[in-house]
Amino acid sequence: MAADAGTDNVYDEVEIEDMDYDEDEEKYYYPCPCGDRFEISKELLEEGETIAHCPSCSLRLRVVYDPDEFAPGDDDDEAIPLSTTITVV
Repeated sequence: MAADAGTDNVYDEVEIEDMDYDEDEEKYYYPCPCGDRFEISKELLEEGETIAHCPSCSLRLRVVYDPDEFAPGDDDDEAIPLSTTITVV
């Protein structure tokens, strides 16, 4: 299991709901004790990654989340609801 590799090197675990999300960058952030922020992209979460890295130090953070919420191609907000009427002019 690659996600469990290096478990001893994980600084802490945090629920994804406790992280800040930047829609423009599509990344989740969480404060790091060094003063920077842990980060993990939405793309990595879709691939099943659970470790966020701090770019300024060696600390790593385990992100606790439901992988089903990050299934690739599951962007419900981009889909047109079946009850929507589209008028072409």
